[in-house]
This record gives sequence, C-alpha cells and structure tokens, in this order.
Amino acid sequence: MEMLQLDIITPEGGIFSGKVKSVVLPGVEGEFGVLPGHTDVLTLLQTGVIEFESENGTRELVAVDSGYVKVDNAKVDVLANGAVALMGDNDSAIVAALDNAKKLLEKAKSDSFVMGSVISRLETGIKNR
Repeated sequence: MEMLQLDIITPEGGIFSGKVKSVVLPGVEGEFGVLPGHTDVLTLLQTGVIEFESENGTRELVAVDSGYVKVDNAKVDVLANGAVALMGDNDSAIVAALDNAKKLLEKAKSDSFVMGSVISRLETGIKNR
C-alpha cells in the first residue's frame, strides 16, 4: 500500500514525522483530504484539527492554530505556528494534551462558534479512538 510522509513542525520543534495512509487538514477554504498521489498544493491552514491514519491504522489528531501546508504526491509538510498532538495510550496524558490543545486554540481564535466546533471535534475524535 502506498503511504505518505507526514511532517508536522512548529517553531518549538517537530510534533510528528512518519508514514501515514491519509491526512485531513483544516485549510482556509475548508477541510481537505490527502491520499498518496495527490496533486501539488501550497495553502494556508486555519485553526482546526489535523487528522491522520497512521501506518498501523490508528487515527491520530493534532490541534493547530494556523500555518502552512505543502502537499505533493508522496509528502505532506505542515509548518504550524502552534500545535498539540493528542496521541498516546495513557488516558491522563491524553486529557492533559486535550487541555493544552484547548488553551492553544483559545489563544488563536476569537470566534466562539468556530472554537466550539473545533473543540467538539477533538473531544469526539478522542472518544472514537
């Protein structure tokens, strides 16, 4: 099966680097999905959730406040101003990461409707893991 290389980087360092089956990104013109072989794209990201399916089939979430994404047929590079990964097997670590993600997103967005929907998506995604 073809895979994509996904790299999510912030000014503080790398958040994720690895092979994924697919990724959904919060573009400024709406969410968009990327599979291997995708056409080249360079676009802005808005506050939201990056969701990807890892090599082993698990769904992972990363909250981002804003940034850029470059897509080509085999690689997705995300340069985010801020990001919090909601990954791991430890429930207490995930709860702490969710709290950190909420703080990051609240700083980034003043629109309470958008914030509510993004936080709801994070909470639902964690429950459905």
